[in-house]
Amino acid sequence: MKSQIPVVLLACGSFNPITNMHLRMFEVARDYLHQTGVYQVIKGIISPVNDNYGKKDLVAAHHRVAMARLALQTSDWIQVDSWESEQAQWMETVKVLRHHRSELLRSLPQMEGPGDKAVSLAPAAVPELKLLCGADVLKTFQTPNLWKDEHIQEIVEKFGLVCVGRAGHDPKGYILESPILRRYQRNIHVAKEPVQNEISATYIRRALGQGQSVKYLLPDAVITYIKEHSLYTRDSP
Repeated sequence: MKSQIPVVLLACGSFNPITNMHLRMFEVARDYLHQTGVYQVIKGIISPVNDNYGKKDLVAAHHRVAMARLALQTSDWIQVDSWESEQAQWMETVKVLRHHRSELLRSLPQMEGPGDKAVSLAPAAVPELKLLCGADVLKTFQTPNLWKDEHIQEIVEKFGLVCVGRAGHDPKGYILESPILRRYQRNIHVAKEPVQNEISATYIRRALGQGQSVKYLLPDAVITYIKEHSLYTRDSP
């Protein structure tokens, strides 16, 4: 039986705040890749965006990282990584992927070769790093001046995408409409979410601002953190 290719899934985004939908996206993607019989997902990474991204209502990165850590207390394979959020400036997604690929390569065990020289593992044993996103992100590749074509190409050619479907989006259509995505469509995996889950962080921020309940939309530990730090209230900074 052919050995499976190890995969690490990386999700970039605001996580403002992290929701159960973000967590479900990882589970759906892992199930999909495992069902292909080709891949074995070994780790998931959540990378909250830098404060200098400049998005409206974006709470400080240290809060978003802390909430993600709390949300992932019950996961034995997904972790939060604060590198992107700790940089001096906003980082483009492709640069975050490059960083994590270099970290992956550095963490691989080295074997001794002739003359006691360190030899890297065979390519088959090197995990593939793939960008995990929702279908809405795939659509943004078409937005003029938002993504550089060379960055889109590097993401799909050198890394690959795992895209989880969302209601109202046609990921396969987005792929066919883009010459770059169409050329590298073999590296784009479209996973269908069996239970439509449209929890939006925008809706959650609005509900919190109006004093409404968000229980069962976010992990309880995250809700407690939001209350303790008075985040997303009308009076919060």
